[in-house]
Amino acid sequence: MATTSKSKTELLKIASEGSLRSNKLSFEIGDTVDVRTLILEGDKERTQLFSGVVISMRGSGMCESFTVRRIVAGEGVERTFPVNSPKVADVVVKRSSKVRRAKLFYLRDRVGKATRLTERRVNKKEEAAAQDSE
Repeated sequence: MATTSKSKTELLKIASEGSLRSNKLSFEIGDTVDVRTLILEGDKERTQLFSGVVISMRGSGMCESFTVRRIVAGEGVERTFPVNSPKVADVVVKRSSKVRRAKLFYLRDRVGKATRLTERRVNKKEEAAAQDSE
């Protein structure tokens, strides 16, 4: 019986590998990002921008997703995006923040300047090393 379940997991792993994103998205929790999504309107396709702070990441493999929160007209708006979705065109990191939590749900209770996060500073040596590795 154990061999049957093992083969099922292997088959699921093989089936999901084809749907995984080839270019990995590189961002962390607390980053302010621009998420570009593909929108179909009739026969036209355009990209829509959703800008905000990444407050959580969950799952792994095909089920991996992340939640972005922003304030619009004084009201908090959260949107969850699947990482491996073909509808997510690109994620651009605008600003990195220093956080000490894996989930930033406490930002839901805060308004205005209280939602600011401390910016993460990077040394020029570290930045040069990161660019060389890419």
